[in-house]
Amino acid sequence: MISTDILRNEECVAFALRGLYRSYGYLQYRMSKFEEYDLYVRNKSYLPAEHIITFPGSDGKLMALKPDVTLSIVRTTKDQPVGVRKVYYHENVYRSSGENRSIREMMQVGLECIGNVDDYCVREVLSLAEQSLAAVSPDSVLDVSHLGILSEVLLRAGILPEDRSELLGYIAEKNPHDLTAFCEKKGLSEEKAGWLRQMILCEGKPGEVLPRLQALFPDSAWGETVAAFGKVLSGLPQERLRIDFSVINDMSYYNGILFRGFVAGVPNSILSGGQYDLLMQRMGKQSRAIGFAVYLDQLEQMETGEKGYDFDVLILYGEKTDPAEVEAAVRKYTAKGQRVLASVSLPEQQTWGRLVRLEGEKK
Repeated sequence: MISTDILRNEECVAFALRGLYRSYGYLQYRMSKFEEYDLYVRNKSYLPAEHIITFPGSDGKLMALKPDVTLSIVRTTKDQPVGVRKVYYHENVYRSSGENRSIREMMQVGLECIGNVDDYCVREVLSLAEQSLAAVSPDSVLDVSHLGILSEVLLRAGILPEDRSELLGYIAEKNPHDLTAFCEKKGLSEEKAGWLRQMILCEGKPGEVLPRLQALFPDSAWGETVAAFGKVLSGLPQERLRIDFSVINDMSYYNGILFRGFVAGVPNSILSGGQYDLLMQRMGKQSRAIGFAVYLDQLEQMETGEKGYDFDVLILYGEKTDPAEVEAAVRKYTAKGQRVLASVSLPEQQTWGRLVRLEGEKK
């Protein structure tokens, strides 16, 4: 049996998530570390990374270290008019990060549900996203929005396609001041500006936000849309669920439900996902799809609870000490699950919890 003491926090989480996804019938998807560069060029605006590492393949094609897993899964998935393909992955991706835009290797665990995705599939993926966050920390929250609802409000307010990007930026930033200035510049009525401001103000637990959304427009079509949104969210742990329309992604790839997950101790989201039927269409597929990824590199910022020293026990022995005596001392403590370093001298820039000097040798 392997002790979990030797695993880093993100490794423990990864194995827990893999077990969770398998229990729901998701099968592991394995892929190469690289793909043809053309796949990423054709979908560059979908990718979170600006820089991609490329190299020439043996057949002359330009290859790239993968910055994303979803594109590879979509590329290899056939349309499924009946049923769904459920896969999970535990892969490294290569993305630029930091101010100097250096490339980093980042571990991700995630899942994709592709095919005839129905309301249950959406609900299941949301539930697994919430459970994934709970596996990382009990102090977590899943922010959920709906691009269908947001798009409908923009349509009713008369927002032109060329103005959407600017307006969505204000909503994503939760910036009511610039949103109001935008509405004035475009000559929108106060009523229509109020609808758009509600996309910032409608934030909180589903039980609080959904009635406010229902009251935004009186017609039955709108009421049915909001009710369907609420039905998907019902039954999920409401204390760890929040509606937040600042969760926005590229509307040329995503539609429907979008979500982001946060845990205490990490300033950025560690989970991101949503429905991406439009990406499927752009890649010549008719199937629907939803999925998410957990960014395990973000967990480095969390307190792991590890002891503040490198070894539990430091055993000091002399150059003439019987090796069998040293080994016996080491085994004594490792058998108790402790970390042991045997050394003839005090190690530099390392710490330990207990110092043991073998008898018969002066130090």
